[in-house]
Parts: sequence; structure tokens; C-alpha cells
Amino acid sequence: MEIRTSELGRWLGMSQSYVASVVIPALRRSGVVSISTAEGEFGQDGGLKCEVLALTKAQDVVGHPLALAKKQLATLLGLLEAVMAPGWAHQDGSVTPAGLIGTRTGRGAATDRLALLLLVLEARETGRVRLCGGTVDTRRGRAAATVARLLGCTASAGERVLERLEDRGLVLRVRLQTGSGMPNRSRLMVPAVAAAHGRTVASDVQEDRVADLEADLSDPDVAAGPGESPEAERDLQVSRVLVEDVAGIAEPDVAADLHTDHPHMVTPVVSPQRSGGFSGEGRGGQGHRPDRACVREDQVPEHETAVAESGSPVAEGSPLRGEKLAEPPVDEQEQAGTVPGGLGSRLAVVGGRKTQQLGREELPADLGLRVALTPVSWLWKNLSRWQQDHVVKATKAELAHSGRVLQWPGQAPSLLAARLQARLEETGGEALITTPFGWITHRGLVRRPSCSDVRCDDGTRLDTGADCDNCANVLHVRRAWRVRIATEVDEQLPGLGQDERYREIEARMRRHAKAEAVGFVARREEARERKVRRAAFRAEAETLAAAEAAVRQDVTCEECGRERSAGLCEACDHRRQIEVLISEAGLLQATWSADLTDPSSIAAVTAEVRAAIENDIAAEWAQFQKITDLADLDAAGPEAAKDAAAYNAFFTAEDAVADYRQRALDTLGRSEEALAEARKAYATERGKPWHQSMPDGDAALRAATQAAATAQTRTAEHLLAVRLERLRAKGRPEPVRRVPWSQRLPELAAVPLHGENAKAMA
Repeated sequence: MEIRTSELGRWLGMSQSYVASVVIPALRRSGVVSISTAEGEFGQDGGLKCEVLALTKAQDVVGHPLALAKKQLATLLGLLEAVMAPGWAHQDGSVTPAGLIGTRTGRGAATDRLALLLLVLEARETGRVRLCGGTVDTRRGRAAATVARLLGCTASAGERVLERLEDRGLVLRVRLQTGSGMPNRSRLMVPAVAAAHGRTVASDVQEDRVADLEADLSDPDVAAGPGESPEAERDLQVSRVLVEDVAGIAEPDVAADLHTDHPHMVTPVVSPQRSGGFSGEGRGGQGHRPDRACVREDQVPEHETAVAESGSPVAEGSPLRGEKLAEPPVDEQEQAGTVPGGLGSRLAVVGGRKTQQLGREELPADLGLRVALTPVSWLWKNLSRWQQDHVVKATKAELAHSGRVLQWPGQAPSLLAARLQARLEETGGEALITTPFGWITHRGLVRRPSCSDVRCDDGTRLDTGADCDNCANVLHVRRAWRVRIATEVDEQLPGLGQDERYREIEARMRRHAKAEAVGFVARREEARERKVRRAAFRAEAETLAAAEAAVRQDVTCEECGRERSAGLCEACDHRRQIEVLISEAGLLQATWSADLTDPSSIAAVTAEVRAAIENDIAAEWAQFQKITDLADLDAAGPEAAKDAAAYNAFFTAEDAVADYRQRALDTLGRSEEALAEARKAYATERGKPWHQSMPDGDAALRAATQAAATAQTRTAEHLLAVRLERLRAKGRPEPVRRVPWSQRLPELAAVPLHGENAKAMA
């Protein structure tokens, strides 16, 4: 696999410098992954070549767990992309969103990615993760112990990882309840896995609770079920599949609200198949619990990303949520501010008792937009469709601007969400916002630069999060000007009082600021004019270049005379390149098979190589004539056969040069110099401190062998480059050495002058 250090850092959630200084050396020392430098187009270090040695060894072992087929590797790659892909922006403008935890960066990001991947692999189709058995730390819980055992760390570290995953809504730690409301067994679930299989977390938890109830109701002393029913909330997790969260299930540290259970002795309002026989069915419209009506329906909590609404028929008509099963009268609906609309639509009463269709309650399906607009999800519900479309357009524009200035464009959604949250805190909360559309588009999303830097927002750098240096510089300049103006006022008007002095200073500061603004506008206009002039010059230069190219195209070939060949036709150009390639192949062969001090030996080897390549060209052309109908070439044009022959000869010569180069490297790699360097590198690698404990171990021997092979290859390349330079230098004419004037003047003085020059000198 070939990858860049920065891209590897995006996959791990780490910076490029951290990956280069910490991650890659650790992988090399581990002996599990072999990492070498990948060369770019011009021989520079363009990236990394990574090879998982265990996978390579297992390819030929039948039945080995790591002997994965191509489709299995493709499935594994798809899973990794869904879990931790950093997201990409393609050249056609499309965007591949990041995975579930792809936007997580910073300290512990790689550990969180590994933990989520292991939990996804351990999860069943229902999203439930099998918890570890045995005795665990009761303060941490069995879920934290399971994560710790998967990661091979302590229970406290596993709990911290689990809490971070819970904060991002990637895992769900559920405590089932008994009939008395006390905590019961715990569950660790991955909602995304359940959503991918078309399952919901709430339905699985409901099945567990019904199973517990059946076990409890088998006791003749137990006459009623528990007093609470889980309320379902839907959350978009993967591929726009609705995943229901569990709101009525007690968390480990949260005690459940208890109320009296009632015997199941009344006629149920809804069918027993839906309700499961829980308490409160016969309460009708007044069966809700105190202080629990319409919970989470006015405003979504900050850590959730979807509009809370019922996700099942039971939740839609459950008396435990304080909802009436029958539709309320029209007057009550009008008093509440809504009237019945069509299927899937919402109508709101506006001025004059008219109705207006509201927008979509759910945030956009795009992951970046959902993350960015999560803090204003309650305001989003109050927008019309037209307003929501404009908000989406403005959000995309701001995300594009942030992506251009950030080192990792994937951080733009979380950065914009933080900005909206900060603006909400400035305002005092969503309840104080009377015009949601105007607030979002003109205050919440708008960047407020304190200086001319495009990365500045409220005095903070978007790319680093630190204080803006340019703002500090502007503030320093303004303070310096204020001190200078105050000094001038004191010198010019020494008798002013405190108030008059302050007003004079402020007046001069305003005049100075106005002059700076005028100068800034003038400089901006001048820069715009320069830009227009450069664009005009560029267009004129492109026009001239196109005209010159058209004129040059009409020139005939200087060798064969073909018309409209731009001075050299393709066939003649290929012939010139073939001569250069044959000469290069001869020099490559002579580097190891000829005596570099004997010109005749070098000439003999070069002639032999030329003959061999010409024979190969002839053989290839004969093979081409056998498989090609020459009549088609003649029909294509009179020069088609010549072009085909030159093209075929050029590629044959190219392949021959590559073969001669590889043969020279192999031969020089077996020379004494290369073998000596390999032995030194082998001994040096085995003598390094981290191999002292096990110098004969597999890791030490593998690293030493790799170092020896690298040293041998580099020595062979160096020897080849040196010998080629010597051979090329022999074919060049010797440079003319300039004779100093002290030696040239006597010779010139001895030359007799011309007659006219002699008279002139006399």
C-alpha cells in the first residue's frame, strides 16, 4: 500500500508531524509493518510504502485466518471507510462524507477509532455487543471492562474511551429496569450496526424488557408490570436509516422516577399486542406522569443531531407520553398554532388566521450539514422550506470557505457548529431569538473577522484555534498611534484639561482612522485594477501563443519534408529518441561488462548492444505485420506505416533500456563494494539498542535483512551513476583552457603588423 504521511494522519485523527515522528518509527520498530519511502515523479520522497508482513506471509498458507480473498479485503475496506474514513472532496465537486468517527481528531483519536472498530466487529445484527464475563470492577461497569479487554488496557482507560464514544452518540450503554425501577442488567449497543441491518435499538431493548417482565409475571405475587415505558427517539445514523434511541431506560448513574403500578384490570385503550400490558393504559387523556408530558418535544438536547419524535406506533399513541389517542378539536389545534395539513406537511397559523407550510423537521441528510446545524436544530424546525434551502446554501458556502483555510477540511463542520454554539450563548439561548432565519444567516453563520486575515474569526484563527497574531499586531499599531497622537496633543496644546484633551485625542484618532480607510480603499482598487490588467495580459499572451502554435504547425519536417509537422514529424522524432535510447543502453551495458579505461572495449560493447536492439526492433515489427492487416494502414494514409514502425521501434528500445538498467543494477549489487555495505548495514541494524534484548529474534533479523538489502541497492545505484558519468565524460570534447595574457602577449608582439597599421603606429 502506498500512502502519504498527511493522509495516514487523517485516517488516524493525528497531525502529520505526530505521525512522522511517533507513529511511523513505532511501526518500524514493531516488526509488524514494513515501511519504506515511496519515490515521486522526480525522485523525491513522495510518500510511504507500507506492507503488513503478517498478511504477506499468510497469502500462501491454506486455511490461515489472515489469508483473505480479494472480496474479503474489499469488505474489510468498506467497513473501515464506514467507521473511520476521513472523508474526501473529489475533483468533480462531489464530497464523500467522513465515517462515523472520521471527524474525531486530537488526543486519543486513534484509540477511539480502534475501539469503535472492535465494537462494530463484535456487535450482532441487533447492534448489541456481547459483554465479557467474570468478575469486573463494579465502579466501572461490565461495558467499560469489555472495552478495556478489547483494547488491552485498564478498566479506567476503557471507561474513558467508552464515555468519549457515548458523547459522540456512537455507542449506547443501556441499563434495563426492574418492576420497582431499580437498575438491572446492562447492555452495550452500537446503533449504527442496528441501523445498517434495518433494526432499531429501542425495539431490541423492548424485547429484553418484555422477556424480563414475563419472568417476573410468572410469580403469582406479581400482578403488574413496571411503571414506565421507554420513549423512543429517532436518530439518523447510517445511510438515512432511522435509529431509535432509548430515553426511558435508566443510565448507570441516573435513578429512575418511580410511581405506583396499577393492576392490569381495565379495558386497554390500545391493543395489548402493542402495549405489552404496561401500567397506565386505562388513563385515557389524563394518564401521563407528572412533569413528564411532551418531554424533549420542545427542544432537542445539544448532544443530539435529530429532531426528537416518536418512532413507533406505540410511542405515537402511548398515554405515558401525555398524548391523546384521538385527534384534538379544531379550535384546540388553532390555539396551539397548527392546523391539520396534508400527509408529511406541517401548517402554521400566521397573521389573519392564514396558514403557512413549515419546513422539514429533520436536519439535512448530508453529514457535514447535520453536524454544523446541530446547535440550531430547534430553530431549523421553525423555518419554511424556502428559508431552509437558503440556510443550507449559506452553510455550504461557509463550509467551503472554512475548508480552504483549514489544514484538514473535515474539521469545517465541527468548527461551524462551535461558532453557532458560541453565538447562541452570546444571544442568551434559542428562546430569545424572534427571527430564526435572519439570526442564522446574518449572525450565526457569518464570520466576524477582526482584521484582514481570511482565517480570522472574532480574533481567533480558524486553522489553529489560537489567538490571531494579525489582530494583536493591529491592536499594537493602534495603541502606538494613540500614544503618538497623545504625545502630539500634549506638545501642541499643553494647557488643555482632561476632558478637552480626551476629546482632541479621539477626534485625531477618528481622522487618522478615516485616512487609513481611504488609503485601504485606494489600495484595494489599485489591486483590482492590477488584477484586471494581468488577466488582459494573460489572455493576450494565450492568444499570441495559440497563433504561434498555428504558424509553427504549418512548418514542414526538417528531415523528411512532411508538411504541417511543426518542424519535426512524429516518425523522425521517434528515430532521434531511438538513437538516444540505444546509446544509453550501450553505456549501461558497458558499466559492468567493459573495461572503462579501454575505449575499444567500450565501443565493442556499444556496437553489440546496438545490434541486439536493432534485431529486437526488426523482430517486433515482423510480429506486428503478422497480426495487422497492412491494407488498413495503407488506407489510413501514406505515412501511417512509417509512423507505426517508428512508434513500435521506440517502445522496443525503451523496454530494452529498462532491461539493461536492471541487469546493470543486479550485477553491480553483487560487487564487493555493495556486499561490503550490506554487511555493514546488517551489523549496524542488529547492534541498535532496541534489538539488544533479542539480537537473534525474528524482528531483529528481519530489520537487519531489510537494512542490508536497502544498503546493497543504494550502493549499486551509486556505482551505476558514477560509472555512467565517467563514460559520458569520455564522449564529450575536452574544454578549451584559456591561456593567460602573460603568455599570449609575447606571441602577439612577434606578429608583424600590416602596412597601414605600421604607418599608423609610426
